[in-house]
Amino acid sequence: MLDIEIDGKAVQVPPGSTIMDAAELAGTYIPHFCYHKKLSIAANCRMCLVQVEKAPKPLPACATPVTAGMKVFTHSELAVDAQKGVMEFLLINHPLDCPICDQGGECQLQDLAVGYGSSGSRYQEAKRVVFHKEVGPLISMREMTRCIHCTRCVRFGQEIAGVMELGMANRNMHSEIQTFVGRTVDSELSGNMIDLCPVGALTSKPFRYSARTWELARRKSISPHDSLGANLVVQVKQNRVMRVLPRENEDVNECWISDKDRFSYEGLNSEERLTKPMIRVDGSLRQVEWNVALDYVSHALKDVANMQGGESIASLASPHSTLEELYLLQKVTRGLGSGNVDFRPRRREFSADGSVAGIPWLGLRLSEIKELSAALVIGSFLRKDAPLFAQRLRQLARNSGKVSMISVTADDPLINLHARATVAPSELTTVLAEVIKAAGKLKNMPLPAEFEPIDPSVTSRAIAESLVAGEKNAIFLGNVAEQSDSAAQLHRLAQQLANLTGARFGFIGEAANSVGGYVAKALPTALNAYEMFAQPRKAYVLLGIEPELDCHNPQQAVTALKQAALVVMLTPFISEAALEYADVLLPMAPFSETSGTFVNTEGRVQSFNGVVRPLGDSRPGWKILRVLGNLLALPGFEYESSEQVRDELLQSGDEFVSGLDNAIAGVPVLNNAVRTDLQRIADVPIHFADPLVRRAGALQQTRDSVAPTARMCATTLQQIGAADGEPVRVRQGAGDARLTAKLDETVPSGCVRVAAAHASTAGLGDMFGTITVERA
Repeated sequence: MLDIEIDGKAVQVPPGSTIMDAAELAGTYIPHFCYHKKLSIAANCRMCLVQVEKAPKPLPACATPVTAGMKVFTHSELAVDAQKGVMEFLLINHPLDCPICDQGGECQLQDLAVGYGSSGSRYQEAKRVVFHKEVGPLISMREMTRCIHCTRCVRFGQEIAGVMELGMANRNMHSEIQTFVGRTVDSELSGNMIDLCPVGALTSKPFRYSARTWELARRKSISPHDSLGANLVVQVKQNRVMRVLPRENEDVNECWISDKDRFSYEGLNSEERLTKPMIRVDGSLRQVEWNVALDYVSHALKDVANMQGGESIASLASPHSTLEELYLLQKVTRGLGSGNVDFRPRRREFSADGSVAGIPWLGLRLSEIKELSAALVIGSFLRKDAPLFAQRLRQLARNSGKVSMISVTADDPLINLHARATVAPSELTTVLAEVIKAAGKLKNMPLPAEFEPIDPSVTSRAIAESLVAGEKNAIFLGNVAEQSDSAAQLHRLAQQLANLTGARFGFIGEAANSVGGYVAKALPTALNAYEMFAQPRKAYVLLGIEPELDCHNPQQAVTALKQAALVVMLTPFISEAALEYADVLLPMAPFSETSGTFVNTEGRVQSFNGVVRPLGDSRPGWKILRVLGNLLALPGFEYESSEQVRDELLQSGDEFVSGLDNAIAGVPVLNNAVRTDLQRIADVPIHFADPLVRRAGALQQTRDSVAPTARMCATTLQQIGAADGEPVRVRQGAGDARLTAKLDETVPSGCVRVAAAHASTAGLGDMFGTITVERA
């Protein structure tokens, strides 16, 4: 540690620290614009100039390393004069539009101008003007004259998002921030640039001119989307969510959130919000009062259970549901005598259910990722499935960690990868077995006889070497690995590789409660999420799910629902598809209008409260299920708050759930059969992943929300006799879709990439099943 002095206060700091770091430790504020603790040092705003003893001129605190015995003066006459001089230069071209600027009230320049600016300007010349740019539906660059060239947005793109979408063009007074050749900003983390901008140059397009910051109430919440459980600040005006910002939590989301977390709030105010209960009467859905709807549901479920047996009822929930909703749903279902309950609608293979030792989870804490030597990600569209998790691996790779991938497409993860294998979904187990064989050879450890004929490729050997050489390693299974036909095999192979190399292993997770669903015991003792539609039931209870978009085989799901005697949906939204098969629609409050708990992928328990009152006659899901349990005369439904439900499941005050264990019984059985059929690869686009983002207007205008195409490499296109841009007919089972063929060399030969979770592909079958493509 080095001993230095700041404004007469003795401070000890680690070697390599800057004066800015030391000032933070000492609790001394130094004004700054370009400096940010998560970004590299640019030292181009010069606002942090300070006086250092024996230095001939003021020095930038952000870029000056400390030395033993250094004496720093942050508020001396020399330092303050220098800071005021910088402020005068920053303001000479700045427009006087604070009264109408969206940044007003939370503007760093405005705040510092009060302390370091003067009441008038000596600059009499004409101010420069920077013309606005059009960079997409999320970020507004209409007032780039305000830009002070701190380059935070540029560095964020390079270092955090992994793609340099903005850059500084020209020199001196002609310098300006712009995109390359007029492109849009398309990163899934782009909204963080708005937060980073210290002035009002980059603002939120959906929020623009809708409210002033001092009019907004700030309330804490948790993201209901991906499995990390990002911490949010939800800003509210007149019982309406107006804006969502990140809430800093270094152990979870650091200070970032994805665009999905930031802009999905638009869906909360969608025109498709369901605000009154509806019951099908004489073939059409009609609005009724809550007591009528719940009485109808309880009697109908009782009748089905009494006449057809409890097992003729099935319940399926979204993994985005709260812990309390999932727990009460399974209690109601089991109370009716049915074991058909699940929360994993996009899964196909469930043979691991009886073999896993505990609750599947990430395998380590998120904060430990930065300490890894090597990481292997198996079966994931990483950037789009878990943007903030990808960001952590990006930082690991930037800091010399070795990140490798075994994936079903060669999408660019914007990570400097150590090695990568891109194969068809059916070959994921083969490549993972090759890595195991290579690792066994390197460790001189015996393997089962079935590994004997395997000959590892160069890529597999490189992956194995990184895991064997590293001191602290991890293996992560992504959404594709969980949703494929070989889910249990991949799980067992990952465990075997982890045992060989001493690595930790686990699941990245699909949704906000991918771990919480296990904690809530929303698991089948009879038919699972796939079987309950493959073997149609008489009655279905659906919680927060749109089966035609959220199931592994939507064709099969919708067919089963249409022939059921009773379909009850607890949902915040009404969709055209639901009008065809739903018999009862109960308006359930989304995450912003209810209290609840999400358990993220590392097992962290995060409870939250509603930030606005429920819209119309919407009610929190846990309350609907609690009253339904009462009407069905089931025991154990005397809850008065969601906290009582949570405390029945969890030890009060526990930060992490207990029982997390990825160990799986049984040995992997290798399937060496070569598939000759055309295989479907179904990604779930980031902005189609759940009902809320599907209704967020700005997100639906981004490049990530374009309609699905049939993407194939040149070999596969030639095989089916189609050309790039031609219309094709895609068939699975009894369903088909008319799409446009698109040449995409990131897709393996013998595969067709057709996105799921979209209306145009809702008639198709299994996400990773056999597919037929022909010219339309």
